[in-house]
Amino acid sequence: MVYNRNLPFNDLPDLPPPGFTETPGMLRHLAKASRILGELNGLCSSLPDPQLLLNTIVLQESKNSSAIENIVTTQDELYKAATGEETASQAAKEVLNYREALYAGLKKMQAQKNLLLTSTMVEIVQTIKQNNAGIRNTPGTALKNAINGEVIYTPPCCEDILRMKLASLEHFMNDPDLTTPDPLIKMALIHYQFEAVHPFADGNGRTGRILNALYLVQQGLLVQPVLYISSYMENNKAEYYKLLRDVTETGNWNDWTMYILTAVIETTQQTTQKIRTMLSLKNEYEKKMQEVLGASFSYALLQLMFTLPYLKIELLEKKGLAHRQTASGWLKKLSDAGMLRPQKIGRTTYFINYRLMELLTGN
Repeated sequence: MVYNRNLPFNDLPDLPPPGFTETPGMLRHLAKASRILGELNGLCSSLPDPQLLLNTIVLQESKNSSAIENIVTTQDELYKAATGEETASQAAKEVLNYREALYAGLKKMQAQKNLLLTSTMVEIVQTIKQNNAGIRNTPGTALKNAINGEVIYTPPCCEDILRMKLASLEHFMNDPDLTTPDPLIKMALIHYQFEAVHPFADGNGRTGRILNALYLVQQGLLVQPVLYISSYMENNKAEYYKLLRDVTETGNWNDWTMYILTAVIETTQQTTQKIRTMLSLKNEYEKKMQEVLGASFSYALLQLMFTLPYLKIELLEKKGLAHRQTASGWLKKLSDAGMLRPQKIGRTTYFINYRLMELLTGN
């Protein structure tokens, strides 16, 4: 069958791609990506509190991945929402749903003997969308140009076909003996295939990007899902969509795979540097907090400052760190010492770990 973008692509080939070969340039890129990813994994393995790190980095990933789908929120909105702010914007709530979807997917994978299954994907998209979304079961889905309405791609249809495609993808992801490519190259192939199958009515892009992180953990390349390539994809969005189309229309797997490997290299380097700087800042703050708070120093407060950079008195009470008067005193002392920056938003005063925010946002 000749590919026709106006018809459901039910003849989408299963993985591995027919005739796929690893080029010398691809293998050089792979060697670099594997080396620096190993450095990041070693750093993460040595962390005393990896969950603290995971939460702050996942929030930024959630923001970047959602932005690719034009779900845009500000840092203020996002971190206010993370503290439990009831008036958070819908976009901020969707970003937080993405974070919860990553955690839900990781838990599901671990519960299923470290397998990535269709049920894992469904759990992720349902958490993202906060509904009972399942595999698409109605015809008519097509991806269109937002400006002129022209059809760009028509994914396979309908549920029976989609489940067959996903079952084949499951086999490719979970069977290490099925193909010889390195896991990082397989990740590039898997990401394309999931997006091409497009199994859900909405949330496919975000689900696919979460699968990238989970696959790295499943393959033992990372002990925690702390590497996210969404920032690279967001900064190179036009190329991302062009290369996806090129694979579909011309079978250009080389450029697509090189794009994903480049994303891994750049984001791994950025993440490794960011983690090291975060650890240095945390150590600096720990010493200064001991001086400022003296005998009332709380390591739990330090952890919270690096988990949720926007603090408020009510949050410390809710977390059981201190009663209101003590919490207020802590935050005032840390603000007077220049460690936190008070900012009144509406009726609430937030105390912002501004140096951590500058680090996270790259400012």
